[in-house]
Amino acid sequence: MSCSSCGTGGTTGCQNNGHCSSGGCNKLNVFDWLSNMDIPALHRFDVVEVRFKNGRKDFFRNDKKLDIVTGDPVVVDVPGGHHVGYVSLQGELVRLQMSKKGIKDDEEVKEVYRKASGRDMERWEEAKNRESSVLYRTREIVQEQKIGMKLTDVEFQADGTKATFYYSAEDRVDFRELIKMMATEFRIRIEMRQISLREEAGRIGGVGVCGRELCCSTWLSDFKTVSTQAARYQNLSLNPAKLSGQCGRLKCCLNYELDTYMEALKDIPELEKLQTERGEARLQKTDIFRKIMWFGYEDDNNWYSLDVKRVKEVLELNKKGKKPATLVDDKVEEVKFGGSTANSDLEAMDKKYNKGKGKKKRSKNRKWRKKPFSKTTQKKN
Repeated sequence: MSCSSCGTGGTTGCQNNGHCSSGGCNKLNVFDWLSNMDIPALHRFDVVEVRFKNGRKDFFRNDKKLDIVTGDPVVVDVPGGHHVGYVSLQGELVRLQMSKKGIKDDEEVKEVYRKASGRDMERWEEAKNRESSVLYRTREIVQEQKIGMKLTDVEFQADGTKATFYYSAEDRVDFRELIKMMATEFRIRIEMRQISLREEAGRIGGVGVCGRELCCSTWLSDFKTVSTQAARYQNLSLNPAKLSGQCGRLKCCLNYELDTYMEALKDIPELEKLQTERGEARLQKTDIFRKIMWFGYEDDNNWYSLDVKRVKEVLELNKKGKKPATLVDDKVEEVKFGGSTANSDLEAMDKKYNKGKGKKKRSKNRKWRKKPFSKTTQKKN
């Protein structure tokens, strides 16, 4: 299937290493799993989803019952003129998308004029060719006026009468004089739209540390608040360089597995140290999913692993004012042999071996002792 935005035709796409040269082929696409189902024309939802530059989407009503399919360029009604976009979704899934985004199906939904003709596409290409030069010149004006804002992108309407500038800023910006200068120089209507840093990264695009394209530029459209507490729950190092994404904010993926960690942490007690007769054992590490906690003493470099059940037992003893002998055993049992302790047994073993050595010495003396003369030897003499 060819790339509709690039229009190269054939089955090999735009031959740009798997990424569309126009930046809009697969950006924030929604899989239409109802596309193969035949729905009666009378009950078909007449609103379609249209995608514009950098994944921006809006909904338009197909009042004229145009025979359009996903990927067709269409001319739509926008405030103060018309614009060209590509149909990204149609059918019942559009109704679900509108409900998800809180958009009502009423008279405020603009209409689709017609399918884009060759002349419409030519005028749109002429307008898009002006974007890079206008953006470059606008950045120069911003620097000259010393305005605290960062211009990210510009989008021209297909009729060439209006341009929307996307910018990010930390503080409130007064750009009234800037708009006057831009309108005088470019002779178009200007709209300034402020976006967040995450939306800015989504419009620019890029590759994350995971090796894949950024979530904000491929499928993520609703940005939730991410706090450092999410990293603490997952036992991640609080290193800003590793936890921050290309937007300079905390990575959105920190929230993906947070619910799973929160569910597993319910069985793990919150503590910092345990009291034993040997001394104070401090928590060093926790394996959340294996339910294992490691403790270590100040005078010992070794770590001792305990399961959560044993940690809870020691914790209950500490609450009662008791201290176990070690982290593993509550008390040390003395090993007895015949009523004597283990130390006296060692003394008994020493006596045993000392007795054996004395017997060998005496037998050695008997062997070399002189024998008395017998009667036979006296007769011979």
